[in-house]
Amino acid sequence: MRLLRPFVFFVIAALALVGAVHGARAATADTLGAEGARHLLTRTGFGATPSEIARYAPLTREDAVERILAATRTLPVLAPPAFATAGGPLPRPGPNASAEDRKTYVREQARDTLALRGWWIDEMLATPSPLTERMTLFWHNHFVSSQQKVRPARLMYAQNATFRRYAVGDFRALLHAAAKDPAMEVYLDTVQNRKGAPNENFAREVMELFTLGEGHYTEQDVKEAARAFTGWSIDRDTGAFVFRPRLHDDGSKTIFGQRGDFDGDAVLDLILARPDTARFVVQKLWLEFVSPQPDAQAVARIAGRFRASGYDIKVALRGLLLDPAFWAPADRGTLVKSPVELVVGTLHTLELAPPDGLPYALAAAGMGQNLFAPPNVKGWPGGDRWINATTLLARKQFLARLARAIPAPTAPMDAAPVASMTSMPATAAANDAVTTLQQRAARSVERALARIALDAGTWVAAQPGNDVPAKLAFAQNVLLPLAPVTGDVAEARAQRDPVLFVRAALLDPVYELK
Repeated sequence: MRLLRPFVFFVIAALALVGAVHGARAATADTLGAEGARHLLTRTGFGATPSEIARYAPLTREDAVERILAATRTLPVLAPPAFATAGGPLPRPGPNASAEDRKTYVREQARDTLALRGWWIDEMLATPSPLTERMTLFWHNHFVSSQQKVRPARLMYAQNATFRRYAVGDFRALLHAAAKDPAMEVYLDTVQNRKGAPNENFAREVMELFTLGEGHYTEQDVKEAARAFTGWSIDRDTGAFVFRPRLHDDGSKTIFGQRGDFDGDAVLDLILARPDTARFVVQKLWLEFVSPQPDAQAVARIAGRFRASGYDIKVALRGLLLDPAFWAPADRGTLVKSPVELVVGTLHTLELAPPDGLPYALAAAGMGQNLFAPPNVKGWPGGDRWINATTLLARKQFLARLARAIPAPTAPMDAAPVASMTSMPATAAANDAVTTLQQRAARSVERALARIALDAGTWVAAQPGNDVPAKLAFAQNVLLPLAPVTGDVAEARAQRDPVLFVRAALLDPVYELK
């Protein structure tokens, strides 16, 4: 592990150093060009195929952004697993259930959650609107809930559907829907919030993590808001949101200096009325799409438009994607791909279509991003914190395994262990049955990667260009946001060897960036 530390430091340091080395290639004053198209598509989706880059290259920035925003969706392309939309009572062990019954229940919910993870990866690969899934994932990490506490996988799917419905829609409606989402009610203990014994968890997190940010509310605001949210609960049998008037504190409350008989919806509207909310959300979106260092003036300007629009998420995204900072050469290659972006983006860019997304969801989990199970209420921290000795090893193993799948006359690389790549976070509640299920699923990662055959020669041959050097140059722009930092890519190009080239590009540290 000591040998990895210099490489970890190198990758993180590259974020600060390599961003300024390239400008836009093959662009005119009015059009994106190939590099601009790749930059936009990679930042707003999961990688970009050569044909997608070719379609967007002739467009202006404004036309390209409008095309992406116009293609967004509110529903998935693929049907979810049958259990996810099943009606009737939620499956759960009764109060007199035996230990074996409870063990079976835990195992079934773990199995269903694995299926849900695989389905979402499949959806990310199939969708004609990658931005929709990127924003669904963004809200999943903003309005955090985890199946490890919520348990019923059906509730986690319902929350996922809510995030997709409002992914690029109305943030006001999204906030109200997320606050009443049954998975959220369970995760932040709103179901335990009642008159005379208020639970402050949701009231605190809705201000600190979802809307205002630290320093923009008081402890008294939290206590009073918690009273307003009393009576919000879920139906134990169906899992649907319900309001229980007998448990609600309908007394007068003072929140943000205003006094009234506020209920939960009124508190959310008070929060939305404060300028801090728009700034907080836009700044978080900036970190997701633009750069690790928000421009305070640009954030304030975009937040003002966002708030004035009635919290239209497209207004915020349009402002961010058309801001000069988004296109600045110094901000290219400054963001680290999340595990899901790395896995899904690699499959999409290389035009690989695996029959089952689950092994790739497990691969992302081993890199630190386990879908439907963020580590805590703050979610995945993201940024350069995606890179540490453990996760870097898992990332390199995944890419190396894909590289070994390239047919080549050279000897295969030494077999790499897959334990760290496929391990899934354990919890105190995990029992032997769930652990066994996870171990069996984890082994499917290596089997799935062994079945993938990446034909690098055919992929490179399909790139635009009149000869091999031109095709390799275009392929490098597809795969790498900046100049490679090792000499392997240049050597492969000099040898005009597409197999060595794709392998070298995937394993170059710059490939980890976007």
